[in-house]
Amino acid sequence: MAGFLAESDDSNPGWLLLLGPAGGAGLYFTLWRYYRNTDKSHSFERETRVDAQPITGSDRKVNEVKGTKKSSIDGDNHASHRQRVQRVS
Repeated sequence: MAGFLAESDDSNPGWLLLLGPAGGAGLYFTLWRYYRNTDKSHSFERETRVDAQPITGSDRKVNEVKGTKKSSIDGDNHASHRQRVQRVS
């Protein structure tokens, strides 16, 4: 590689061919460091203290639909397409 660079002169810019992979590797490393944030992140499990508390609230059963007894929604309009589709003017 050193011989390749030594032989190139102004009329044969061989360094330009090396600039592409070097720039790609630099961009990859820069984006990897930016999105990885290894130097700025912290370990949540070790550095964060969470106090456990009892669960609050309640659940209330509203309705139950089993199987295919009620397979459609009340008031659906799948068969009346003229009510669903409005002409845009």
